[in-house]
Amino acid sequence: MPLACVAALALAMPAAPAFGGRGGPVQRDPEASGLGLQLLDIPLARVKDPRAHAYIVDHVKPGASIQRRVEVRNTSGEHQNVELYAGAAKVEKSVFTAVDGRGGNDLSDWVTLDSDRVELAPGARKRVQVTVAVPETAPAGERYAAIWAQVTSPTRNGGGVTQVHRVGLRMYLDIGMGGEPPTDFRIDGMAIVPGPGKWPVVTARVHNTGGRALDMDGTLHLANDSETVRAGPFRVTTGVTILPGQSGQVSTSVDQPLAAGTWTARLTLSSGTVRRTAEAELTLPGVAEKAKSGGPGWLLFAPGVGVALLLFAGLLGWRRLRRSPRRRSNPEPRSRHSVS
Repeated sequence: MPLACVAALALAMPAAPAFGGRGGPVQRDPEASGLGLQLLDIPLARVKDPRAHAYIVDHVKPGASIQRRVEVRNTSGEHQNVELYAGAAKVEKSVFTAVDGRGGNDLSDWVTLDSDRVELAPGARKRVQVTVAVPETAPAGERYAAIWAQVTSPTRNGGGVTQVHRVGLRMYLDIGMGGEPPTDFRIDGMAIVPGPGKWPVVTARVHNTGGRALDMDGTLHLANDSETVRAGPFRVTTGVTILPGQSGQVSTSVDQPLAAGTWTARLTLSSGTVRRTAEAELTLPGVAEKAKSGGPGWLLFAPGVGVALLLFAGLLGWRRLRRSPRRRSNPEPRSRHSVS
């Protein structure tokens, strides 16, 4: 493979591809020329789980298998020759990250597709069945992978450079006997920090106290001391995945002008059907913060301080006049001073 082609692949396939958010189950790549991938089947037991509507999420006993149907869509104006395959994934630094290439771990090796390539006319769609067959000897634990739909095409400038675009569907499969491990988490450490732009950011630490990976979602509400002003909801930044026993940080931008001072922050987070809420008193930056660092608040005390300095200077001058030799040798001024 020419070096130029390898470089193009590296640019076209980022290390952590986007898998879509909570806006809907269709996973789209902004550069994929209208290529989409949608999960069609949701287990009855997980109908109320938002994650199961977007991702393949399940608990399977060793030796069992599951099936899901996905739909590949071509919303572009050109014919698409789409490849379908399973690849490994992992969670690093609270980010669900795909590994380049086919296969790569146990879960991706257990996946078979009834079609590995489909031809799609403009506006066409095709359903493909995904089967996951878990070996009887599979050890317990949660595994991660992705189902990929991929198109490969030369660049418009030619030169032997190939572009690869793909969209993916996440897989979270827990293996083990008995029931599914519980999902749970704890929120603490709420704080307000400067944001990358003009708006402050509220952060919180989430600890995964359960047995399944978490995909965090949620909202933040703010209320002032008198409860007369309320703000929000502010959307929590998505894309944070936390492994069991680990912790991660979520954040939300307070993108609304609010008065400086103390506010009650109410943060509600969820992963699947599990929801938790935390509250904290936070001080929004502004005039109140500047006063602490010698800003406008210092000006409120300047007049009083100036008067005090003038009085102190006058007292020092008077004491120096009393102690000067010239004043001690002349009794008349001292007598007049006593009278006054």
